[in-house]
Amino acid sequence: GEAGTALRATTLEQLAQSPHTHGHGHHRGGSLLQRLSRPYSRITDGYCGTTILCVRKEGEVVLIGDGQVTAGHEVIKHHVRKVRRLGDSGVIGGFAGSTADALTLYERLENKLEEYPGQLKRASVELAKAWRTEKYLRRLDAVMLVADEHCMLEITGNGDVIEPDHGVIACGSGGTYAYAAALALMDVEGLSAMDVALKAMKIASDICIYTNSNFTIECIPDRDDDAQEDDGGKGDGEDGSASGSDSDSDSDSEDKKE
Repeated sequence: GEAGTALRATTLEQLAQSPHTHGHGHHRGGSLLQRLSRPYSRITDGYCGTTILCVRKEGEVVLIGDGQVTAGHEVIKHHVRKVRRLGDSGVIGGFAGSTADALTLYERLENKLEEYPGQLKRASVELAKAWRTEKYLRRLDAVMLVADEHCMLEITGNGDVIEPDHGVIACGSGGTYAYAAALALMDVEGLSAMDVALKAMKIASDICIYTNSNFTIECIPDRDDDAQEDDGGKGDGEDGSASGSDSDSDSDSEDKKE
């Protein structure tokens, strides 16, 4: 009735006029009503703004990542190397998130692989335990995909070490699109792991605005550099000619913020 309508109107008015304060009365994000009415944005997710895909098929492992760096709504670089080999361990890895944090995690994983040579699963579990429990590592903001000739894993800061069931795993803002496309292509006769990875990433780059088609690729067993480049312009700069060197990629941040 009229009483209920008046009560709801009064409540909304109070919400609109009542700021959510923090500290000494400073506004923190506006009124409660304004905060509640803001649409959720995937850009605020710490792992958005990139796509990393790993495919295993017929004894071949392909790890592929795009090259775009996005800050908010701006593309600030097109050729960044997000996929690389981890020393001489025979392990390849890719990351979504902060570049500096990912490099720190790469170093930790390399140390674990030296401690447990040839045991990627054991090294990954030990890294995830440290990432979850150590105060310094808990602040690192990234997701890693790693693979060797025996297994492929996703490692997160929540302490998760995930091994896929179907030979496909992906992360990042376009990871869902790349994962679905790769799964659909896995049973197509005549397509190698490289073919599946390239086609799936092309689909993801066409859908996700935070993913481009300048791909970096690492394979097990290793291929020649020429074979790893996509002739359609996807591989431009992936072999280090544009931004593939460690010193260049280390200086670029993959942080995505709204």
